[in-house]
Amino acid sequence: MSSLFERFDLAGITLDNRIVMAPMTRSRAVGDIPSEMGALYYRQRASAGLIISEGTPVSRQGTGYLYNPGIYGPDQIEGWKKATRAVHERGGVFFAQIWHVGRVSHTTVQIAGASPVGPSDQPGGMAFGYNEQGTPDMLKASTPRRLETREVRDLVRDFAQAAVNAREAGFDGVEIHGANGYLFEQFLNPGVNDRDDEYGGSRENRCRLLIEVVDEVSALIGAHRVGVRLSPFGTLFDMPEYDDNGETYLHLAREFNKRGLSYVHLHDQGGQGMAPMPRDYLKRFREVYDGNLMLAGNLDQNEAEKLVNDGTIDLPVFGRPYTSNPDLVERMKNGWPLTDFDPSTFYGGDARGYIDFPTYEEEQARQARQELIDKKG
Repeated sequence: MSSLFERFDLAGITLDNRIVMAPMTRSRAVGDIPSEMGALYYRQRASAGLIISEGTPVSRQGTGYLYNPGIYGPDQIEGWKKATRAVHERGGVFFAQIWHVGRVSHTTVQIAGASPVGPSDQPGGMAFGYNEQGTPDMLKASTPRRLETREVRDLVRDFAQAAVNAREAGFDGVEIHGANGYLFEQFLNPGVNDRDDEYGGSRENRCRLLIEVVDEVSALIGAHRVGVRLSPFGTLFDMPEYDDNGETYLHLAREFNKRGLSYVHLHDQGGQGMAPMPRDYLKRFREVYDGNLMLAGNLDQNEAEKLVNDGTIDLPVFGRPYTSNPDLVERMKNGWPLTDFDPSTFYGGDARGYIDFPTYEEEQARQARQELIDKKG
């Protein structure tokens, strides 16, 4: 049997297999509250060894897109309980990805039309807000307001409370979203972060906020329940390239080694049309980081098996195939064909393209019934 389908010890939490469902924004939450439909969506995919939820904002300020379920209010906690209960009933393991978009937001998404916030006042990225006609639309992100030092420290508290909320909602752990051009990556990148306080300048200072959040969250829920997502060399949402990029993430790898985290999750943005993360850098990161390592980024089963078998990664992460193949584990295990995904239904909408994709066995049964009907004429 392929190593992908073996059980795996994730820092004391047993996974039924090594296949991970990626965090994917689907924009189906009305009023930023998780729904019954969302609970069904996750339940359908609970044969994954680990599910990482769509990004769930730690505060209204941290929101950059309409229809994303948050993790900062009591109604949101109650809504997420439906999803975690649904996953656990099928024996799945479920982590919440906790998230702050930083500058990648729009005034129409913020409270009372406030500006988004970031390490500096440099704008960048696109947000999902309301256009001048009051219609939901993709818009150029608004110019952010530079956070004061005391406000940066307040962000640590927001993430810590979100982690506590996630555990109350029934999640097995949390993934801190430090990738893809959002808040933490904005602090890591000296092309965006021009601060002269303890959160800017040197490599250590640029990494400080993320490490402080990791430490505070770990103190509250246990480091074995904390993962971190990173995207070395990422350029999504107008993130500029910089010479210290590779070494910045290796510095984080060394710091995370000291902390006994559940995992580090690397995202290769090559699958999203950006320059791919060099595979030799992946190997270099693996040499430095000695904890559980995940990789996402347009993987197929063959490459995933190779990377696991040669020890480059521990867990492969699959995204878009999971939108249209709720039984992805079973399809891979049995060599069944995959259903094509439908990008037009990725973000927003209703049940179509969200919870209406059948499993392979369901589709085969439907075809058999139809053939029987056709024969009877």
